[in-house]
Amino acid sequence: MSSSKVRVYFLSSGRIGVPILDALCQDTELELVGIGSQPDKEAGRKQKLAPTPLANHAQELGRTVDKPASVNAPEFLEHLKDLGVELLVVASFGQILKPALLDLPRLGCLNVHASLLPKCRGAAPISEVILNGDEETGVTFMKMDPGLDTGPVYCESKCPICPTENVVQLEDKLGELAAASIGDVIRRIADGTLQPVPQPAEGSTYAKKIKKTDGAADWNLPAIVLARKVRAYYSWPSLFALLPVGGNYKRISIKEAAPIDLPHDSKPGTILQATSKSFVIACGQGALNIIRLIPEGKKEMAASDFLRGTQVVEGDELPPSTGDFLTQ
Repeated sequence: MSSSKVRVYFLSSGRIGVPILDALCQDTELELVGIGSQPDKEAGRKQKLAPTPLANHAQELGRTVDKPASVNAPEFLEHLKDLGVELLVVASFGQILKPALLDLPRLGCLNVHASLLPKCRGAAPISEVILNGDEETGVTFMKMDPGLDTGPVYCESKCPICPTENVVQLEDKLGELAAASIGDVIRRIADGTLQPVPQPAEGSTYAKKIKKTDGAADWNLPAIVLARKVRAYYSWPSLFALLPVGGNYKRISIKEAAPIDLPHDSKPGTILQATSKSFVIACGQGALNIIRLIPEGKKEMAASDFLRGTQVVEGDELPPSTGDFLTQ
């Protein structure tokens, strides 16, 4: 290959990296010299080791994937030096890059961050914009520094957030958005026509890492907020609750739901409707219509199918969602 091609190494773990990887592989004016992702982790009911979404896709393409326990380890830095990496591209990777690594590539490290910085710095920006009820988001191409998503910005691409879009759907859309520009951004960085600009001093927010307990349904919240949580936590941990069934409690994970403006004077958590057409729970404001769910130990199904096979009584109350029993 021509020596004029920028030698790129790609670090990514999440779904957003999949279309970006495809774009890097298909760009004939770049040389993708390596791919790295987080080590395989236990997943599923049987807790079998599984690759990250990015690593799985790369392996399907027949590409070798490095899976370093630490990208800051001396042996990995030597590996990058041996490859002659000129630009390191990072997208939803999952490890903090230390100064020795940030300073290694001639052109630095380019982060593809899934928000419009300085808004939603941190670990879960896609979920955060859904939780906030934002109508717009995008991807920011940023020159990495030692701070947490604080580096200067090369450019950004914006897109609307659909009112029913969940975190997986939005991540895929942002991945395609980033992939459309990644090659041009890299070339402009390499030829010096694209220079980074410091982020504004004001307006920064932080998207904290999601915990399992964040998925516990608090029926005292407005229905619109709970519906956002369903969308934001779709992939993990899901919005979950305990449902009274036949004198016991059955855990359900809510995968799709819509807020409805249903006047009621019932206690939050009360089952208002449980028919073949609707499964509605009273909230602190309005009510939540559950459309799809996963009963404990079963596969995802329509709420109507669940109700046909399960005795759920209108007027029963779901227990408070604060408590360790919900997360076990």
